[in-house]
Amino acid sequence: MARASTGGASRTADAARHSYPLSMTTAPSAAATAAPLRPRRTWDLVLSIVLLVLVAALGLLLFALAPFLVMASDSCGASTVCDSGQIGSGFLVAWVGPPVVILLGIVATIVLLVLRRLAFWVPLAAALAGIGVFVVGAAIVIGGVEGATF
Repeated sequence: MARASTGGASRTADAARHSYPLSMTTAPSAAATAAPLRPRRTWDLVLSIVLLVLVAALGLLLFALAPFLVMASDSCGASTVCDSGQIGSGFLVAWVGPPVVILLGIVATIVLLVLRRLAFWVPLAAALAGIGVFVVGAAIVIGGVEGATF
């Protein structure tokens, strides 16, 4: 029993001498253990913002142009047989597809900017994908009109 009390006194003296904390230690904070942040590339940030504005304008333009695809069905009538279901599907792809693709590109660009990764390429890819979806939708519409070509 005396040995236990002597050990306790020895530990207290050792703690005072080395100035160990007497309370329990906690885990280091997340900020202390996190990897250092990547440097922010100013040119990437500025270029990404400019491209985001341009790709948003492109999305609005494609959204506004899609209703004009309905005019492909003007030749349909008694003499020409058209597939109205295919025309409607193509119109839907051309009308809804580009804004959805471009919106996903905008979100992905913002996420990459927050993570400080290279992001300028995402709006460019989103613009190309949006134009591609619009062209596919227009091709579906034109495919529904007998005798029509691009």
